Amino acid sequence: MRVVAAIAKWLAIAALAVIAGVAAWLWIAPPDLIRVATGYSAKIVCSNVFIARRDAADVLAVDVQAPGHPILKLVNVSVDADKKTVSAGLFGLFGGGLAVARDGFGCATVPDGDLAAVPPVPAVQPAAATTGIWPEGIAVEPSQDPALAAILDDTSLTGPGMRAVVVVHNGRIIGERYGAGFSAETPLLGWSMTKSVTAAIIGTLVRDGKLSLDGNELLEPWKADKRGLIELGDLTSMSSGLEFNEDYGDVTDVTRMLYLEPDMAGFAAAKPQTADRGTVWSYSSGTTLILSRIWQNAFASPQEALAWPRTALFDPIGMKSAVLETDARGTFVGSSYLYATARDWARFGLFMIQDGTWNGQAILPVDYVRWMRSEVPASKGEYGNGQVWLHGPSGGTPDGEDPDAGFDLPQDAYWFLGHDGQSIAVVPSKKLVVVRLGLTPSAQRYKSQGLVEALARFVPLTVE
Repeated sequence: MRVVAAIAKWLAIAALAVIAGVAAWLWIAPPDLIRVATGYSAKIVCSNVFIARRDAADVLAVDVQAPGHPILKLVNVSVDADKKTVSAGLFGLFGGGLAVARDGFGCATVPDGDLAAVPPVPAVQPAAATTGIWPEGIAVEPSQDPALAAILDDTSLTGPGMRAVVVVHNGRIIGERYGAGFSAETPLLGWSMTKSVTAAIIGTLVRDGKLSLDGNELLEPWKADKRGLIELGDLTSMSSGLEFNEDYGDVTDVTRMLYLEPDMAGFAAAKPQTADRGTVWSYSSGTTLILSRIWQNAFASPQEALAWPRTALFDPIGMKSAVLETDARGTFVGSSYLYATARDWARFGLFMIQDGTWNGQAILPVDYVRWMRSEVPASKGEYGNGQVWLHGPSGGTPDGEDPDAGFDLPQDAYWFLGHDGQSIAVVPSKKLVVVRLGLTPSAQRYKSQGLVEALARFVPLTVE
């Protein structure tokens, strides 16, 4: 018995030593996958708590853990309302995820934990109350047509996880629906729909002569090699030839950039060029971060650049809820992180239908929107020059197959698309904008083309 007891004792000691060793390893040098998981958790919870005013526990469970990688189910978060920070850790201890909120600029992921290095942001005046009919005001007079109601109440068309649908025709909201717990006042993340907004922001600088689409030698380090030949238009069209791995799920370039790099644009800009500009189309969130750094460099001061999206675009077209977030070094995450209400996302779609004008004011250069939705030759019909899609969401369609096959869609429709089922369809010939936002992972194989098809058929019945 003494021998058995001695063996049990040493086994227990060995087990404790192993546990202590693993704990020390996770504390000192957690694997990148754990750091990505905790950084992502902290960021999503932070933005939804401080921008959308949602419950942290609900966001963690529903938005982060339910649809995500299994490791996310082991992550706990802690919200400090006074410091406006959210920390996250595996079992609440390991990984060091951290995000900080700044009024008017949402949350920044701080993967190095250095809150002092996060630059200050300019003060943002609270949005003034508006009156009148949308889009000038907030009042909506929806259509009473039962045929439209039938479309919007059809869950096979609006899709699983729908959080908001807004339909605009002839410049007015004719119908909208919201998922449980969400409303017309809830800011929602557009994910990669933000890229199209970034292209519009760049257009405001082109209008003012601060940037040129054929300008090159865009970043100082690029002047030393052939990257200096890359033009601004090569970046907006995803045809720069720069290396970037956009695969999600594990630790790749895109997840490393978004959750492990305090200077996201610097990380992306350091990538080598693996093809000549204009010869290969390759979708890249890193490219859009580079674009954000380039347009922000066009200003004399960081504070002036940080104020620009609101003063040059959001305020003029009434996107008062819009919050474009930055990284931990002050560069806008123009690839991924714009929050706005569904009605404000609809305002952006209407702005595109109006060719970049609003109430007679030219916000974008003449023909800039036409250029944005003109096909990138190297994309083989996939993409437009200005960070827009020429087809609807893939919904799990195999590579090389047309995701719009089987749908009767207007020929001039183009799209802003984002992760987990975000889409805006813009149909100029029908004066139609269809916003659909939600939490709908691609594994659910939902396509919003069916919703747009049904609404495009309905629209002629409402023409006055």
